[in-house]
Amino acid sequence: MGEDVLSQSEIDKLLSAISTGAVSAEEVRDAEEQKKVKVYDFKRPDKFSKDQIRTLYMLHENFARLLNTYLSTHLRTMVNVEVASVEQLTYEEFVRSLSNPSVIGVLAVPPLKGNVIMEINPSIAFAIIDRLFGGTGESAMKVRVLTEIEEAVMRKIMNAAISGFKDAWENVINISPQLEAMETNPQFTQIVPPSDMVVIITLQVRVGNVEGLMNICIPYLVLEPIMSKLTTTFWVAASVANKEDHPEQIEVLQRKIRNTSVQVAVELGSIDITIQEFLTLGFGDVLQLDTKVDDELKCIIGKRPKFYCRPGTFGKNAAVQITRVITEGDEDNNE
Repeated sequence: MGEDVLSQSEIDKLLSAISTGAVSAEEVRDAEEQKKVKVYDFKRPDKFSKDQIRTLYMLHENFARLLNTYLSTHLRTMVNVEVASVEQLTYEEFVRSLSNPSVIGVLAVPPLKGNVIMEINPSIAFAIIDRLFGGTGESAMKVRVLTEIEEAVMRKIMNAAISGFKDAWENVINISPQLEAMETNPQFTQIVPPSDMVVIITLQVRVGNVEGLMNICIPYLVLEPIMSKLTTTFWVAASVANKEDHPEQIEVLQRKIRNTSVQVAVELGSIDITIQEFLTLGFGDVLQLDTKVDDELKCIIGKRPKFYCRPGTFGKNAAVQITRVITEGDEDNNE
């Protein structure tokens, strides 16, 4: 869109050319008409609308955030993952764009039929491996096939990415993605015929000082049964519904909160002393606090005063009895 808008200097030059006769108004009009003609390739028709492409972009922005959190935690270095582009190509064009060797995971995504490809550029893969093996996160000087140990490490990373992929799609459909195979040669991953249309989600990944791409290839045939759900309206509505219509999740959360431990402390009182007085404190010295014997004490939950209480004993243990709840007004007046 930005390329269609002329700058002020370009407008001035065009007006000057027309006024001097170097360019005629008819030529400008003809050029404008040519711009309106859009080439359409009937051999590779567009399968995805702009709205569906936009929805896929938003879905995978969520996936990028989840993957970013996982990699940052496990690699303990600066990681940045963001969606670079979403475009539709033929499967043949996608395969030709991949490096050989590469790190390619073939995924099953039941209940949807067919396979999805998740590809990680070797530069990023070797940076991740180097970091996990105790290195600084440098990429390999020469691209090569992974060893068995390196493949096992990348399989774990791939499974973590698949978990994030599942979570990112839950507002559209509940899928159970599974890693079926890992390949290094793109030519061995023929999941659909070469001329079939696929959508490619490209992620820009930075691990430390190393940058590379991660590609997710989803064939049109896989998404065809749920194409009606790939709209921003449906996605936003599903996101809101998921937050409101899951009483079982709310119940689990409430149960976890009820079983969470909190620290309870009772403040006997406080006193301000000088540094000189502090330095001369010794065994047997008595500090007079700002509370009287019959004053209520503050019961502190976590770091926040919550109740007033009175000290006493219960059996052989010291105890307190709650007398009232502290409100903001009570706390201000007490101070």
